[in-house]
Amino acid sequence: MANFSKINVASDARTELHSELSLTGAEISINNLPAGACVPFVHAHKQNEEIYAILSGKGRVVIDGEEVSLTEGDWIRISPAAKRQFFASEDSAIRFICIQVKENSLEGFTMEDAIV
Repeated sequence: MANFSKINVASDARTELHSELSLTGAEISINNLPAGACVPFVHAHKQNEEIYAILSGKGRVVIDGEEVSLTEGDWIRISPAAKRQFFASEDSAIRFICIQVKENSLEGFTMEDAIV
């Protein structure tokens, strides 16, 4: 068994990578909303914070009633309890990655976790 997993992601509306990459510590999804579309529900989480990276396009997210504009290159972290919903702008699609991890679970990072 190899020590890595690799896939190529199409432009589907949503692709969840936990099964495809055999992820054990995070959930990652690639999301595409066409112009004028939105995630069809408001949601929060029990334990997991979400980190979003806007890959292309523009839109907005409403977090606990506060509207935040989004554009290519933006990164945003949302705590588990916050209620959120994503929207593409009326004139632009939006493509983003969502990384979901258990809040406060990071014990080491970069060089602290590396074996050199």
